[in-house]
Amino acid sequence: MNQGARELTSVARVAGPLRKPVFSLALVPQNSKITALGRRTWNVLLHLAQNQGLEQETFRAALTDIVRGLDYNSGDMKIIKTHLRAMVSTLVEWQSPTSGEWQTWDVCGMLSHARLSKERGQVFVEWSYAVNMRHELLDPEIFAKLSLDVISQLGSHPAVALYEICSRYIGVGQTARKAWGWWRPVLLGRPDDERLQKLEYRIFKRDTLRPAVAEINAVADIEIEMLEFKSGRFVSDLQFTVRKKPQKALALQQRSATEPVNVSVLASAQRLGIDHARVERLIDEFGEAAVTTGLEAVEKRAASAFPEPLRDPLRYLKSVLPGHAAEQLQVQEAQAEVHASVPTALPPSERLAQWEKRWLAERIEQIVREIGALAPARQSELVEGLREALVHRNAHPAVIQRLAAKGWTHGMVRHEMVSFYATAAYGENWDKPTDRDLLMIATA
Repeated sequence: MNQGARELTSVARVAGPLRKPVFSLALVPQNSKITALGRRTWNVLLHLAQNQGLEQETFRAALTDIVRGLDYNSGDMKIIKTHLRAMVSTLVEWQSPTSGEWQTWDVCGMLSHARLSKERGQVFVEWSYAVNMRHELLDPEIFAKLSLDVISQLGSHPAVALYEICSRYIGVGQTARKAWGWWRPVLLGRPDDERLQKLEYRIFKRDTLRPAVAEINAVADIEIEMLEFKSGRFVSDLQFTVRKKPQKALALQQRSATEPVNVSVLASAQRLGIDHARVERLIDEFGEAAVTTGLEAVEKRAASAFPEPLRDPLRYLKSVLPGHAAEQLQVQEAQAEVHASVPTALPPSERLAQWEKRWLAERIEQIVREIGALAPARQSELVEGLREALVHRNAHPAVIQRLAAKGWTHGMVRHEMVSFYATAAYGENWDKPTDRDLLMIATA
């Protein structure tokens, strides 16, 4: 293998935005589906290849520079092999979202070849591109500058695809106007077969367009709005307005611009006995955030074995996903409004501190109500457990005395009981808000 490619791997990780050719923005697969994780992985490979240079015929990088979340000494390797195999075998029609911007028509695989090898305990990936696309992919004349940081936070293929297309038109202010049927295979990442052509617009809008717009406006560096154009009584064409956000409303997720694609959600599912290919289909349907929280619910259910052992993790996951997806969509739409609804008189750090303080106060009150709703016998058990914990850590005698004389609701003891109970019930991070928690406080 070319030594230059080996030496340039680490340099590529600190390079700037991805220069994605316009003809690769509106990919239409011809024989299989492109998933969100597959598309993000291909973007990372292209970014690495561009920085290794046009003079290379094949490219090489450590697998840890491309994906993370895998156990490289286990069956998890099946996941990356599946993605690489799909990139080689999936034929795509390359087209620009702007009519006339790309003068040729090409169809070929996303990759020409891929190889995995293990050297000195580390796994490396080698790949190449089709000869008819190689120069245009690696040194494009017309391209969109894309933030891999933003793409890493978009959890569905429609959101990733729409973000890439809209980013092309930041300077113009609006995308090209296209028939809604043109957007259908591009955003879904599926061949436009007879089954897909029967999809009604109202279903496409509800399940694909609305969630994708909300997700982009929630976490991306641009804001978009969908415009509908009717022919008679029915929507015929779609167009999107695009503008750069003055600043991200909540910079809660800071990541390296070239951080490897996180496939830990697939690895977690596989360890639960759920095939990762099935999970990728669910991610495309419900979004990665909903599937991640859904898998957490499956793990908790499997661990409890109450009221009976969990027999079918996939079926249970499917049963809880609609609720998680609906909640996630509400959060994304709320987050999209944060920058317009939150006063800007205070510096961002102070506003964030206020939201955290308010969330913690509400969290404590919730825990207090939860403890108060327990049966008296259970509360007595908690009091005895807390007393033993206080003695063990040599707490001030006055606190132990108040617990014995006045109970856990006394002002000197209440916070001790809240921490004791919540840590056991919810873990060490019970008092740490998630991004979603802070966003709901910010929009309240």
